[in-house]
Formats: sequence, C-alpha cells, structure tokens
Amino acid sequence: MPSDGSRRGSDDVRTTGFGDLLRRHRREAGLSQERLAELAGLSVDAIAALERGRRRAPRPHTLRLLGDALQLGASDRAELGAAARRESDSSRATLRPPPVPANQLIGRSTDLTEIGRLVGERATRLLTLTGPGGVGKTQLALALAGGIGPKFDDGVCWAPLAPIADPAAVASAVAAAIGLHPLDGARLVDGIAELIGHRKLLLVLDNCEHVVADAAVVCGRLLESCPNLSVLTTSRELLRVPGESVYVVPPLALPELEQQPDASPAVRLFVDRATARGNAPGEQIEQVARVVRRLEGMPLAIELAAARTNVLTVEELATELETSFGILAGGASTAGPRQQSLLGAIGWSYDLLTAPERELFAELSVFVGGWTLNAAAAVLSGTTTPGPRERAETLDLTGRLVDKSLIRLSREGGIGRYDMLAVIREFAADRLAASGRSGEVARNHAAFYLALVEEAETNLRGANQGAWLDRLEGELDNLRAAMNWSLRTESSAEAIRLAGGLWLFCYLRGHYAEGSGWLERALAMVDDQPELQSAKAKALLGAGMLAFLQCEYDVATTRLEAALAQYEELNDTAGTALAMQRLGSVARERGDYVTAENLHCRSYDLFESLGDRAGMAWAHNQLGFVAWLRGDLEIAARRCRRARDRFRTLGDGEGLAWSLISLGTIAQYGGELGEAEELLQESLALSQRLGYREGVAWSLNQLGIVERRRGLTDRAVHLLDESLAEHRDLGDRWRSASVLEELATVAQERGRTEYAAFLLGAADGIREVIGAPIPEIEKADRAATRQAIEQVLDRRAFRAAWSAGRATPLSAVADGYPGPWAAPDRSTRL
Repeated sequence: MPSDGSRRGSDDVRTTGFGDLLRRHRREAGLSQERLAELAGLSVDAIAALERGRRRAPRPHTLRLLGDALQLGASDRAELGAAARRESDSSRATLRPPPVPANQLIGRSTDLTEIGRLVGERATRLLTLTGPGGVGKTQLALALAGGIGPKFDDGVCWAPLAPIADPAAVASAVAAAIGLHPLDGARLVDGIAELIGHRKLLLVLDNCEHVVADAAVVCGRLLESCPNLSVLTTSRELLRVPGESVYVVPPLALPELEQQPDASPAVRLFVDRATARGNAPGEQIEQVARVVRRLEGMPLAIELAAARTNVLTVEELATELETSFGILAGGASTAGPRQQSLLGAIGWSYDLLTAPERELFAELSVFVGGWTLNAAAAVLSGTTTPGPRERAETLDLTGRLVDKSLIRLSREGGIGRYDMLAVIREFAADRLAASGRSGEVARNHAAFYLALVEEAETNLRGANQGAWLDRLEGELDNLRAAMNWSLRTESSAEAIRLAGGLWLFCYLRGHYAEGSGWLERALAMVDDQPELQSAKAKALLGAGMLAFLQCEYDVATTRLEAALAQYEELNDTAGTALAMQRLGSVARERGDYVTAENLHCRSYDLFESLGDRAGMAWAHNQLGFVAWLRGDLEIAARRCRRARDRFRTLGDGEGLAWSLISLGTIAQYGGELGEAEELLQESLALSQRLGYREGVAWSLNQLGIVERRRGLTDRAVHLLDESLAEHRDLGDRWRSASVLEELATVAQERGRTEYAAFLLGAADGIREVIGAPIPEIEKADRAATRQAIEQVLDRRAFRAAWSAGRATPLSAVADGYPGPWAAPDRSTRL
C-alpha cells in the first residue's frame, strides 16, 4: 500500500491495460493504426477497438499477429499476453471501471493496508466501509479499487448508487455496471448472478445508505450464487447481511501537541487543497492546525474550509470557526462530534448565503447527474422557457454558489454544466424538504424535462439527430428522475407524455427494457381522458416498437394494434401509417412477408397522401428490407436506393444507416463483396457517430459475412463476435440467432464441427422460443452448413451437440460457453 500522501495508482501499483500497452508499442514502432492493421492482417477497426478497450480478450492468434507486426521481443510479448488475459471477460460484457480519483489521497496508508488485506486476501467476501458522510469512504474505496486489480483475475466493477431514486433500481444499476442489459426485470438478480458465475471479481457498490435494504438483498443473493465474488460497499448504514465485515473509516489524524503540525494528514490535506486554489498557507501552519482540530479531521469539512481561503486568511478562518461553533454544529446536541463537524462545515457555508442563494441552493438538489443554466433558471422561475431576466438572475446566483464551492462547474462541448457533491446535494435536499416546497420544485423539474423531451422529438429524425441524442443521453439521470416523479405521484399526463416522447430515444440508444417499463407503467395510469388520447396512442406505438425490438412479438402486436385503432379513431393519418409500418415489421420478422408487404404498401399510400417525404422514404426502406429477406434482391436494391437518396436529402441519419445496411447486405448476397464492404463501412461509421447501437450491430454482422465469404475467417470472427455482443445486449434474439448461424458456418469451415453443430442448435432454440423462422435469404447458407456438419458427424454426435446448444442460454452461448462443445480456451473456440 502507498505511504501517506502518495497518489493511489502510481506506476508501481497500477497495471497497464492491454489497450494502453498496445498503443504504446505501436507508437514506439512508429506505426499508425492503419499500418499496424496492414502488417498484422487485421482491420483498422479491430486495432482501434483493441486500443480503446471496446474489444477485449484478443485470441492467441491475434496476439501473435500483433507481436510479429510490432517485432516484439519475448518479454514484451509476455507482457502483452498477460495484459490480454487480465482483461479477458468471459461475459463479453464491459465492466464499469472505478473512476480515476481527481485528487491525491492523503493520510490513508494504514486504512488502505488493512482493507487491502481484508479484501485482497479474502478474509471476508463482503466488506462495508462505514462512517459519517464526508469521512472519505468513497475516496478510500476508489484508492483500493484502483490498485487491487491484480488480486482479481476478472477485474473490478464499480456500481455508483448515488443517482438512484428508486430503491428497486439497485439491481438495474448493478446490471448496467457489469454490462448486462436484461429483458426480464423479474429475474434481474438471477441474470446478474448467471453472468458473474464463477468469475473472480470485485464488485464495489458506492453510496448504499439510501437504498440499503435493496442493496442488502442484491448482495446476499449474489454472494450465495457466485462463490468467487467479493463485494466492497460504502454506506452510512450497515447492510446486515450474513458474513458482512465492517470497517469504520476514521477521520484523518489530527496534529499531536508535541508533533510538528505539518506532519499531520489533516493538516497536509488542508495545505494541499488550499495550495491548489492558489492560496498556500505559508507560515500559518499553526493556524491550519487550529482549523483542522476544530473540524475534527473530517476530509469534506477540511476541503470546504480550505475553499474559503479565496476570501479569508487561515487565521480568519480559524477565528470564524471558533466564534461560530454553535452555528456550525447543525446536528442535534446528542449527535456524535463527527456528525456535528460535518454538518457544521456544510451548514456554515449554507448559513453564509443570502436568502435568494439559499433558495436556489435547495432547489438545485432536485437535479440528478448535473444540470445546465437553463434548467436551473426553469426550476427557479417555475417556467419551462425562462426569459433573459430569469436567466440573468440564475446566472448571478449560480456564480456565487460556484465561488463558495457548493456547486461545481465543468466545461464540455462549449456548454457549462453544474453539479454538487453527493453529500452537499443531500444537505440541500434536506433544506428543500424543510421548506415544504419539494413537490412544487419536483413538478417544475419534470415540466422542464418534459418540454425538453418534446422539443427533442421534433429533431430526432433530422440533420441534428446526433446532437439531440447526445443531449438526451447527457440528461438521462434527470429524465429518469422526472419519469420516476410522474409515476410515483401518479401524474398521468406527465407520465404518458414523457414515456411516449422518450421511446424513440430509447430505441436509438438501446435502452429497450427501461423504455418499455416506463411506457407500460404510464399506460396503466391512463384511462379514457380525452385530452390524453393522442399521447396514449404514441405511447402504445412506442411500447409496441420496444417490445418488437426485444422479440416479444405477441405483446408488440397487441400494443401496435391498439395504437392503430387509437390513431384511426383520432383520424390521425400519420399515426395510422406509423402503426401499420411497425406491424409490418413484426410480420416481417415472423416470416409473413406477404402481410408485411401489404402493411408497408398501405403505410406508403397514407404517407403519400400527406406528402410526407420522410414517411415515404421509410416505406421504401421497409419494402426493400422485406424484399431482400425473401430473396428478391433486384426489387430490394431499387427500393433501398430510393430510400437512401431521400434520407441523404432529409438528413435522417438513422434512415440513411438502415438503407446502407440493406444495400450492403444486398451486394453481399449478390456476390459484390467490395461494394458491400464499402456500403457497410459507411453505415458502421454513421451508426457509431450517432450512438445507434442497432445499426452498429447489423453493420458488424454483415461485414463479418463479407469477410467469411472472402475466406478471411479470423477477421470474420472478430466482426461477428462484436455483432453478437451488441445484439445480445440489446435483447435482439432474432438477429442473435442469425449471427450464431453465421458463426456456425465459420466454425465448420475451420474444422470445429461439433461446435458448429452446437451453435446451430443454440440458434434453433432461440427461434423456437421467440416464434420466428429463419429468413428466406439465409436458408441456403444454413442448409449448406448443416449438410457439411452432417457429413462429418454421425447422427448421435450431431444430436448431442445440437441438443446441448438448444439447452444453453444465449448469454452463455455468446460468451463462448465452456462446455464440451466449446474449446477450453474461449479465444480458440473457432
């Protein structure tokens, strides 16, 4: 463990990641990504993905290619291989890593040594760091998590719980942290346990106190199911789970009377933070000692006091603390000294505010994950479109709070964004509750984000699509808070409008399950209120679309038919056309191409009657999709080219990506592999820019087929693996089955015949569950693969491998299920 004052994560304790190591060797060799890809026989995308960490666990063959291309010696090859093994993730999920600490950790070497022993030597499998707010539990957990990675073969996963408003969302937060995007919320903890399995993993749950009961349930079940899992939590309240060990995080050590004050960790923390603000205490160390003693060594209190050196000398600070101790002691007289000290530090800053500053400070606690100036002005003024005067007033008050270190400002993309430390936000929320205005402020908050969502809706199909998707993604925590408020308070109008307005965003950014949950709960609250029927129709359409994307075809059909009926009753022609289009998509995936084509033709006629060029382009695209799925490539090409040209004119990124995918697929099946690659690379780049995950997954899928047809099976496997991971995470089982069948073809071509049969069985099992047949265009390849397998395997061997595949969950198949049909080393399974 590092000594006092050292920064956790120095070179001697932090292990270089595979991507960083690869990048370093490439640069030392003087190679660009393009040149390294050429020398290694890999794609540029593969090199970029490995360096960024988007691709993990490269196969031994890939490592050899990279080592040869970089002309690495034996020791460098061994180091690169070790880094790859450390980052090997049998789940294909990307663990959320611990954040990099913003500041140096001071005075915690003894604590780090002890908790490192408890966790690293598995003296306990569940360790809770507890203590009052602001004592430094999170910073201590960050320091430990940042350096203990080598003790856990499968890594360290960080799950922040502070943004969670609904205790029931603990399991969802843990699932997101380990990279799981579940379909079945009822079995979410079981799904997490299945994904973790026997992996040696450290899971860190940060800030559990407000969801302690649900956090305890999740921890208990995971520890029972996952024998090699260790859990570290930070919480003001114990979880009270069997086997839990507790480490009480103490305040920083104060200067002893006979000790030089500057040797004290508490003093060194104050000096470090004040110096960082350009206010080095110099010879005022004795006065610093007075301050930290008065604050009882609480890190947050010390940091807040140090922040005041921009307006007060250290001696003035010490004097102020001495004279206003009663004010600083904001807790009850029976509360412990440390609690009084922490509340005093925050309360002192609060009590120095003017009345308008206090009002804004309290109201800002309604935001989750930060806010913009416009959002703050809207909440303060109670209007969704604050005018210049409201914005100016809010800007002035916000500036004062920034200066007083109660809120923080970050500047990204030319836009200022503000946030609070979690403990300060909690303090502000208490003040808001005491004022009796919590409900009013929450309603203002929801109203602002509802207006934002409805403004975004009009921009999610045009040239500014990418920017608006990014904006909504950046406000996702606030959107969740607004959605939760509307559902909790049964504000049916806000709930149905929010959920209905967000479904397209949830589709494009891959939040299928979460969006479905919002829509279903909102729909359950709306009856026959005339003023909500249009919003209800939109919500039904969205619920049907998100159910379709998760291959829940019966649910999708029910919802979409209800939307169609609602739109027809409202005489909404555009809505009627959209509902028909979505019903056509369901019929298409179920293999009913005649019904699909009829519905898309009817939707085209309706869009044409409205002069809706975007709707007509989408109808062309959908008709082209149906045509190539059933094998009519010439008709499909005409339709999709027309759609592509129109989407380019309209600036519809999603539509353009889809038309390019279809045209690339048509070229691929037509044997024009060069043209196919060009089209699919364009669709991949566009989808990645938009953050459009379905487009990324489809592009990778078809590029993998192109490489397989060229005989480049190594590159094909890279692409198909990435595609499968995306489709699986999204919940698209229909497409996952097709990718598994393509991987089976690659496995058969490489002599992995039993594994190929296993994959065909897995795909067959998925199709049976979802009730969707093999697309007509894919039947010939699949039949050829099966025939080739059956020529090698006898009936019994084929049936055994096939049956094993059918019985294996998609998550296990996608991760290289370590059963008898897969190679022991996942990287060599194909």
